[in-house]
Amino acid sequence: MARGSRSPEIQDAAAADDLRLDRWIWFARFQRSREACADLVRAGRVRLNGRRVQRPGAAVAPGDVLTLALPGRTVVVEVLALAERRGGSDDATRLYRLIETP
Repeated sequence: MARGSRSPEIQDAAAADDLRLDRWIWFARFQRSREACADLVRAGRVRLNGRRVQRPGAAVAPGDVLTLALPGRTVVVEVLALAERRGGSDDATRLYRLIETP
């Protein structure tokens, strides 16, 4: 599914150019376990391109902007890349770019 062909509705991950939201959060090392990532999404503490998401299977692709309401802080990042597996912290930081918020 090409980035430009995504419908306005948030879709479930199904193509090679997108990834499940909970997996991407886990690969980027914002939570320690994948279940914690899924719980974060289900609790409505994640926004994808400004829209609240509650489905861990929602598709995320490069260019998307995520707002993560993590314990003790809120992080806004642009997705730069997808991964096939969870790597080290150096690999994780290559997946996103922090967006400064006022």
